[in-house]
Amino acid sequence: MERHETELLTECWERSLELLRRNASPAGILAASRGERAERRDYTTVFSRDAAICTLGMAASGEPDLLALAAAGVRTLAAAQAENGQIPNYVKPESGRVDFWYSGCIDATLWWLVALRTCTAAGMPELGGELAGAADRALGWLRCQEHPVWGLVQQNEASDWADIMPRSGFVLYSNALWYAVKRLYLLPGAEITRDYANYLFFPFGPAVPEERRARLLMHYVRNRAARRDLYLSFVNFSLWGEEGDVLGNLLACLTGIADTSRSLAIVRVLRRAGVDEPYPARAVVTPIPEESPLWRLYMARHRQNHPWQYHNGGSWPMIGGFWALLLARLGLRDDARQAVASLARANAVRAWEFNEWFHGLDGAPRGMPGQSWNAAMFILARRALEGRVSVFG
Repeated sequence: MERHETELLTECWERSLELLRRNASPAGILAASRGERAERRDYTTVFSRDAAICTLGMAASGEPDLLALAAAGVRTLAAAQAENGQIPNYVKPESGRVDFWYSGCIDATLWWLVALRTCTAAGMPELGGELAGAADRALGWLRCQEHPVWGLVQQNEASDWADIMPRSGFVLYSNALWYAVKRLYLLPGAEITRDYANYLFFPFGPAVPEERRARLLMHYVRNRAARRDLYLSFVNFSLWGEEGDVLGNLLACLTGIADTSRSLAIVRVLRRAGVDEPYPARAVVTPIPEESPLWRLYMARHRQNHPWQYHNGGSWPMIGGFWALLLARLGLRDDARQAVASLARANAVRAWEFNEWFHGLDGAPRGMPGQSWNAAMFILARRALEGRVSVFG
């Protein structure tokens, strides 16, 4: 590693720790740094998915105060848990306002369970006992979202992290997390979830299920889908996603939905598509155009989700952290090192602004600055280079 690159990684590590501490609150880590615009857009809240993803990096940092901060967020979200067991989208600390999004927020509950296990494994076993009841209720709610034969959770449109994207029904991203949760909590049926995820989201292979309806749905998609090199982003009764959901595919690899051979093939496809340019990693391989049947009016909300922007093809350092993590896990160390350096360069734009995302073509910084999960995922990716990371069990 060249000296200037080593210095870049060292500075990014220090600035990442500094940002996480700056974005701390007694209720847990805030999604972004405080400021008028961040307040107006509710970024100065404890978001379930943001806090949980930050937990992965904060636990890996080895810093006791950051692990305690992660645990504070887990407790805050548990205290706002709905009676039916669902964990909220976010909690606004100063007002106590709780939000469950428009059409639900399935990944909030999934990520919260991952965060709880991460904290207990990192040296806070007492947290597992303290929140055992909340975890049982959360798992009960998720079981009610699960197809009783296929073992896959179902969701409404735009009800996960990509909350202005038209994925619905069975969604790859959410089911990769569901498989991880099943393994982390030793739930029965994990192998069913894994098998049916491969049947539905990659219906192009030789394996077919015995269950008739799944077989027919696979046949319907297989005969009409054009993209056959990545997992589909979602499968519904008459629609499916071929845009190439990068985060969903990365999580499928990292959680074990995909085996090593499939994971290496996915990495090759993503690399050929240039998803790590201008920074790792773009949210999708091929953005959904406005003339597509999948385009929705809400995708233009805040002028965000036009092609090559936001969830529809923007480059997210948060996703880049999972990209680097997968490269390291597959033993592609040189590629992983380059990805971590590229993450550091992304965070350093505009004098270490830690921008939320970048335009997928011209690399212009966009979104909210001071993003906590940028810092946390850099820390996790850097630890992965050292071989000191265990994520998703």
